[in-house]
Amino acid sequence: MKIIPTLALAAMALSTGACATVPSYSASPALEGTNWRFTSIDDSAPAVPDRAELEFQPDRLGASVGCNGMGGSWHMEGKQLVTGPLISTQMFCEGLVWEQERAVSELLSGRPTVRVEGDMLLLLGEKHSAKLVRVRE
Repeated sequence: MKIIPTLALAAMALSTGACATVPSYSASPALEGTNWRFTSIDDSAPAVPDRAELEFQPDRLGASVGCNGMGGSWHMEGKQLVTGPLISTQMFCEGLVWEQERAVSELLSGRPTVRVEGDMLLLLGEKHSAKLVRVRE
């Protein structure tokens, strides 16, 4: 007779657990499948403007500011972009392009706040920021 109450308690525990709130980690429909061009990185114009891009595929993102390429998985947690781990090519880069590449890598890895305003994308981190414009093909 003790088996039935024990099974009932176990079933209740399982069904109650199924109702618990689980965070949703999904790609934002506003970003998924979009391409963006950097217009500023830390309030400076990109060193190589025609190659400074960010692309959001369903589960992967890719970025370049003109020298190396970087990419990795991504998802949204509320208004924060969560990436990683990010991988990057390791070519030697000089000057501003190197500084901007490092800034974008730190920005993307640092859970930036994302704001999409029409065709403008703003990434705001603790130390770095970027403004991008949507590329329409």
